[in-house]
Amino acid sequence: MNRLVVVSNRVSKPGPDSAAAGGLAVGIQAALEDKGGLWFGWNGRICPTEPPPTEIDDRGTTRYATIELNEHEYELYYNGFANSSLWPVFHYLLAYYKYERSAFDAFWRVNSLFARRLIPLLKPDDVIWVHDYHLIPLVSELREASITSPIGFFLHIPFPAFDMLRNLPVFRSILRAMSLYDVLGFQTQRDLENFIDGATQASVGAERLDDHRIKLYDHICHIDVYPIGIDVDAITALARNAEHDPEVDRMVESLVGRELIIGVDRLDYSKGLVARFHSYERLLEKYPTNRHAVTYMQIAPPTRTGVREYDSIRHELEQSAGHINGRFATPDWVPLRYLNTGIKRDRLMGIFRAARVGLVTPVRDGMNLVAKEYVASQDPADPGMLVLSRLAGAAYELTDAILVNPYDIDDVADGIEQALSMSLAERQARHTAMLKVLRRNDITAWRTRFVGDLDAIKLSKPADTRLMAG
Repeated sequence: MNRLVVVSNRVSKPGPDSAAAGGLAVGIQAALEDKGGLWFGWNGRICPTEPPPTEIDDRGTTRYATIELNEHEYELYYNGFANSSLWPVFHYLLAYYKYERSAFDAFWRVNSLFARRLIPLLKPDDVIWVHDYHLIPLVSELREASITSPIGFFLHIPFPAFDMLRNLPVFRSILRAMSLYDVLGFQTQRDLENFIDGATQASVGAERLDDHRIKLYDHICHIDVYPIGIDVDAITALARNAEHDPEVDRMVESLVGRELIIGVDRLDYSKGLVARFHSYERLLEKYPTNRHAVTYMQIAPPTRTGVREYDSIRHELEQSAGHINGRFATPDWVPLRYLNTGIKRDRLMGIFRAARVGLVTPVRDGMNLVAKEYVASQDPADPGMLVLSRLAGAAYELTDAILVNPYDIDDVADGIEQALSMSLAERQARHTAMLKVLRRNDITAWRTRFVGDLDAIKLSKPADTRLMAG
């Protein structure tokens, strides 16, 4: 049986904090346990000079191999090209886009470092599964070293339309690198079609063979949609058990019978949090019966602290929360609770279960597992209702949610009101339909489909590295 090698920017080892790692880490660890394998990536540490030797940690049938990154290279690779160029362009947010050639060069060098450190750990029968935008060029470095193993790539974030992508001066290199993979996976059909449209532009040179294959020179890339899911039963169990958590009990008691609206997001400009706060304010203006009757709790743990754009969002949210509470609060009611910190995963599922409305309104998202976790956390006898951005990948599956345009604060406010006033029978029917979708496309289906397609690839020779020219 082929060994599975997973490569990602960060590695999540099982341990006391593994519950906080989320469904992705659980899914990958399950795949590695099934086949036996290696998980390779960065360990989160930076060093001032040349990175020390690779750290090896064998646990059962899985080997964890991690490396440190040079401080200067990390800044250019991670905060530079990956998150100041690729991230905003892929999320259609050019206001946050910055490009520097030196950052792109460092991005490629770090991928080369990943390849050099990974190659000595590989075996001839390995299949390699690379994850996300940080590591797009990894395949080219592996093929340059004559690694002939099947290599797949899954993009967790959206893939943009060609007119957006070509804001990157290096768009050809990005498209050609992705075309070198043997199996290429996207979250939605929209992402897949955007990629094929870009790769088959005359300036890139790929040929579309059919709906799921392109050819660039003599290399065929198999492309499909693999919507990432969750472990529904595990989430349901966490939520049910957390009903008896003392902190969840205290939170519910503090509502004094009011309905809870919950939002949980990383503090990132793609999550649409500023507009979401404005939408909640519009709800209280437009539907005044909700005053004193609802409480909105937004949990937004900080990310990339010290980066100007993220510090600015945090400041704006704090101002907006203060404005809303100053305008509407009374001595016995605070309309908005804003928590700039994380909450333990099991406790969070209990909060989801207690919430009448799950508010998930990113301005663009590859999938958004919070939306799926909220649905799975609900009590089927009295489920809450999901209000979901049409621009999240999850909207392609959860069509029984209340779908809204995150840029239209009236539309979001109306969606929240619809959720709050929806009858029990309709909530139950919608929840049943969404839960059926979650079970069909769960985390096991995601990993088994992708790894199965990767196992089916048989390479007879290294791919042509001329694909990277230009």
